Parts: sequence; structure tokens; C-alpha cells
Amino acid sequence: MEIFFRQIIKHKKTVIFTFGLSLVLCFICSKFVSVNYDMNDYLPDDSKSTISLDIMEDEFEGGIPNARVMVSNITIPEALEIKDKLLNIDGVQDVTWLDDVVNITEPIKTLDRETVQDYYKDEAALFTVTVDQNKRIEAVNEIRNLIGDDNAMAGSVVNTVVATEATSKEVSQIILFIIPICLIVLAITTTSWFEPILFMLTIGVAIMLNQGTNLLFGEISFVTNAAGNVLQLAVSMDYAIFLLHKFTEFRLQGLEPEEAMVQASVKSVGSIFSSGITTVIGFAALILMRFKIGPDMGIVMAKAIALSLVTVIILLPVLTMYCYKIIDKTEHKLLIPKFDKFANCVRKIMIPLVIIFLIVMVPSYLAQTKNTFDYGSSKIFDESTKLGSDTKLIEDTFGKSNSLVIMVPKGDFATEKELSNKLKEIEQVSSIISYVDNAGVEIPTQYVDESILSKLISEKYSRMVINVKMDYEGEESFKIIEQIKDIVSEYYGDDYYLAGESVSTYDLMDVITSDNIRVNLIAIAAVFLVLLIAFKSILLPVILVLAIETAIWINLGIPYFIGSSLHYIAYLIISTVQLGATVDYAILLSNTYVDNRRIYLKKEALLKTISSVTLAILTSATILTIAGLLLGVISTHGIIKQLGVLIARGTVLSTIIVLFVVPGLLYVFDKPIQKTMYKSNFKNKSKIEIKNENKAVNG
Repeated sequence: MEIFFRQIIKHKKTVIFTFGLSLVLCFICSKFVSVNYDMNDYLPDDSKSTISLDIMEDEFEGGIPNARVMVSNITIPEALEIKDKLLNIDGVQDVTWLDDVVNITEPIKTLDRETVQDYYKDEAALFTVTVDQNKRIEAVNEIRNLIGDDNAMAGSVVNTVVATEATSKEVSQIILFIIPICLIVLAITTTSWFEPILFMLTIGVAIMLNQGTNLLFGEISFVTNAAGNVLQLAVSMDYAIFLLHKFTEFRLQGLEPEEAMVQASVKSVGSIFSSGITTVIGFAALILMRFKIGPDMGIVMAKAIALSLVTVIILLPVLTMYCYKIIDKTEHKLLIPKFDKFANCVRKIMIPLVIIFLIVMVPSYLAQTKNTFDYGSSKIFDESTKLGSDTKLIEDTFGKSNSLVIMVPKGDFATEKELSNKLKEIEQVSSIISYVDNAGVEIPTQYVDESILSKLISEKYSRMVINVKMDYEGEESFKIIEQIKDIVSEYYGDDYYLAGESVSTYDLMDVITSDNIRVNLIAIAAVFLVLLIAFKSILLPVILVLAIETAIWINLGIPYFIGSSLHYIAYLIISTVQLGATVDYAILLSNTYVDNRRIYLKKEALLKTISSVTLAILTSATILTIAGLLLGVISTHGIIKQLGVLIARGTVLSTIIVLFVVPGLLYVFDKPIQKTMYKSNFKNKSKIEIKNENKAVNG
């Protein structure tokens, strides 16, 4: 390795040119990477709801109604005019209103009151709109311009558009906030005013390289786009800090800058890579998820950490050679006191904390398995947002509504009518739009307008649009979906297709629930294996993994104890992210302890370990915590906001356990660790004890 690093220093200009060219190319490429905000697109290709949607797109004109538009203070004639204007908007495929289900030429008082109030109530009209997904942004914005901010619109397509526009702005805001905050944190925790700039420049290059190479995938998920850069910055910063601190140590020993950097690189590369590999594995485990947001984030983030490692190992030494004189000129005293007193404090309380740790472990594990979850996109925006307040206004006026589509083999109108009548017996079913309900069993298809017919009957299937008064997700909603499936199966067996946002969410629940256990177990096993190889110990990896997993359990158990729900995507991702990102702290502390135990007795080794690693751990943890908080505070997207909160809280919990509990575990299990470690070579006797033993032998 020494030869490799000498060659890097020798060919500084080549390294700078290579990274500079790559940076320019990746900057250009990053502009062509698209972001997908539609969660349904990430369902497995073989899920029933995905297959149903594909068949519907092939067989029918128009999709599933995906927006509700409410216009207040309006008469029926004015509502009809609004309907026509909605239909004329490019991207609007269909609009359903009162005139589609009743004859509005008759006096309104003679019509079925309940049916009328599903569409027109208190001088407010509610339109059910189907928007083309390929033109959703333009169409939704045109609808908003038509109805104005005083009226309301909601639905899955609106969720997606708002998420697209809001998140793209918020990502930039988060980056603008985190850069100066990171510079301040690094300035406080380092001994040069210029070092933080060098750190940020190095990781900034790695981030841009990652963004540009995302073009290989064409598009990335909204979760990856929002959290990826922030996580890469926060997680990989400590690699750069560690390398530069080693460089400073060797220079203090009297080595020339170039030789100091070579030796620093040689000595730190093992620790940096072992730390980086565990993080890569944590993210890479997400690749095994069937829910495609997992593989999307897993591949991108594993690539991000790998590129950060390459950039730190190759580019940072070269940049340092060009900038070390500036580092020297901007040197300042450490603004944070040494952690000797902190180490003594930890030593005094660590055993009681170990006991508390062991007590809370099982309840935390059980609590995080009992959480209430949100799965789909319907709970992404709360009432503090425009979309959230619009949704509440519509539901307060007209109640909840959800559109599902059933496709059955065409040709048997009698059976379709029986099915329709049976479905109407479900209390929550408000209306059904189908050929047998709107045209009638007796009317031949050739007498029906083609524009209407094409939406209800295809070459192979008859389509029924069912409007159901229910949430898009939840226990009750999923029961209704199961009830609908059972009824349709009575008439058609398995020869039917059911589609809709709620159906996709139902499938999503099944997919990601099954993903959770598998992905977590693989991530834990892989990290354990890396630690096993790194430490050549059986017990030490168990202690470290158990410590971080307990921090994860406490983090995910808190929502259960405070009675709040979790979005399952955030829940699923944080388990591997927190493991991969914070196990580094445990590795650093344990690795330092093992090195010190070969020189000192366990008490002294522990004190020196805590004192020496606390600053590095706190620096990295502070940056990651702030990054999470910024995601949680700035983002209006429910999943991103919750993921940010979980990252921040998880980092704090992991840091507390690593600094206060892991030392106690290392101290208590010191002898078993020795016995289960290959060539531990721990020091177990003081000089006085050795001297006395020698006297006894000689005497």
C-alpha cells in the first residue's frame, strides 16, 4: 500500500486532472437524472395491482380517477361549465360529476338525496378527475389555476405533483443550510480554520461524482434524491477527518509533509475501509428488498460511500499536499476541552448504565414490532400544508372517497349486473360506474357512444369503477378491499383484476412487511461478518451489533410509546441506515480500546480510549444529527420528514450507547473478549506485579 500512496503523491497533477474532468462530466450528467415521486411505480412487477394497472392501460382509454376537485359557492349550471373547462385541460382524461349518475334536467329535489350530496352539497360541487400520469404536473397546475387557491383539490396525482415540486425546492434549501452548519461544527472540532473547507471540498466532489453516475440508472426515487446527498455528506465526513488527523500526528513527529501523508494513508486506510465497508453493507442490504425504493436507495448510497472512500483515499492526500501551508497558517487552538473528565465520569456510571441497557433491550424490541404504520401516499402531507388542508376540507364537506377499478371478462352482462348489485350491498360503496349500471343490460353496445364505450368495455374486459367511502389505507380500508375481492371471486374466481391506489397500497403493505425481516437479518449478518474478520473476535462483534441494534429498537419503539404512527418506508430504511451509519462509532471505540489494551491495563485503557475517541465520534454524530434534523424541519414530505427525525434521533441514541454503554460492556466482558479473540495480546499485569512474580521465581 505504501508504494500505491507514494505514486498518488508523485502524480498529483494527474490526480487533480482526472478528478477535475470527472467532476465536470458528472455535473453535466446529473442534470439528466430524473426523479420518480410515484410510490406505486416501486411495487414489484409481479404484484397483482401492478399487473392490473398494466392491463388497464393496454385495454382501456383513461385511467383510475386520481383527483378530487371541489369548487364552492357554485350553481349547477356553473358546475357544468367548470366540468367542461376541466375536460379541456391537456392531460385531463375524464371528469365525473352529478350529471354522469343522474338526470339533472329533472328538479333536484326529486332526485335521490344521498346520490346528489355525493357530488353537490351546500352549494359546493365535487368533481372526480382522472389525470394522465405523463402530463400530471402541467394538468394539476392548470386545474389549480382554474379553480383558484380558495377552492380545494386532493388525490394521489396531486400528492405526487406537490411532492415533486416541493421536494425539489427543499433539497436545495437543506444543502444550503447544512454546508455552513457543517463548516461551523468542523471549525470547532478541528485545529485549523482551513481544514473544514478541505473536508467539505473533498466530500463535495464525492457527492457530485455520485450524482453524475446516477445517470446509469436513468432515474432515482424521491427518497434517494432528498436524503442521498445529505446522508453521504454526514456519513463519510469522518473518513476525511480521520485521515487528516493522522497526517497531523505524523507531522508532529517530525516527518516531512509528503512522508507524513504517505504514512498517514498507510496507517489509516485499514480503519477507513473497515468503517466504510460496514456502511456500504448497511446500505447494500436494501438492494434485497422487493419494494424498489429499497434497491434504488441501496445501490445509490452504496455507490456514494464507495466513491467517498475513493475520493478520501486518493484526492484528499493530493489536495492536502497543495494546501498544507494554508492549514499551518490558519492553525488555532482546539476550541473544545479534552475529554479526560468525561472519561472519568463515564467510568463511574457505566456499570449502572449497562444494567439499564440490558433492562430496556427486550421492551424496546417488542415495542418497535407493535407500531402503527402508514404505507401509501395518502398520509404524506399533514394539515399544515396546503394539500393537507385541502384534503381535510373536501373530506369534511363530502366525506372520504376512494376509486377502485374491477376488470372482468366481457360478454356476460347478467353476471356483471349481479356482481354490481352485490357490491352495492357493501355499506361504504357509494356508486358504481359501469356499462350495466349506466347503459343498462338491455341496450346493445352498438347504440352507445364510442367515447363512453371505450372507457367501460374493451376487447377482452368490462370495467367497473367503484366509488367507496373509505380512507386510502388503514385496517378498515384493507378489510373492505378483502371483502370486494371475496365478492368478485364468487362470480369470476381468480379471473379478474382489481386496481386503484388503495389496492396498490394493500399490495405494498404485503411486500414491504415481508422485506423487513429478511433485509435486517442479512444486514446484521453481513456487518457481523465484517466485524468478525476485522477484530478476529467472536464476542466483540456480538457486543457491537447488539449495542447498535438496541439503539435502533429504542428509536423505533418511541413512536409506539407516544402513540404516533410511522410511515413504513421510513421505518424500513432507517433500520439499515442507522446500523450502517453509526456502527462506525462502535468500531472506532472498540478498535482503539483493543489497541490500548495491548499497552495498558483495562481501566487505564478504557479511560484513554474514551478520552481519545469522543471528539471524533461527537463530530461525526453532530453532523449526521443536524443533517437529519434539517430533513425533518425543512421537508414537507411526510416520508422524508419522518426519515430525517428518525436519523437524528437514532444518531443521538447510538452515540449515547456507544459512549456510555459500550465502554461498560468492554470492561465487564474484557476477559471473555480476550479468550475469544485471535492473538489478543492484552496486558493483564502491572509492572509491580511482574516484578514481584520475578522476585518470587528467583527467590
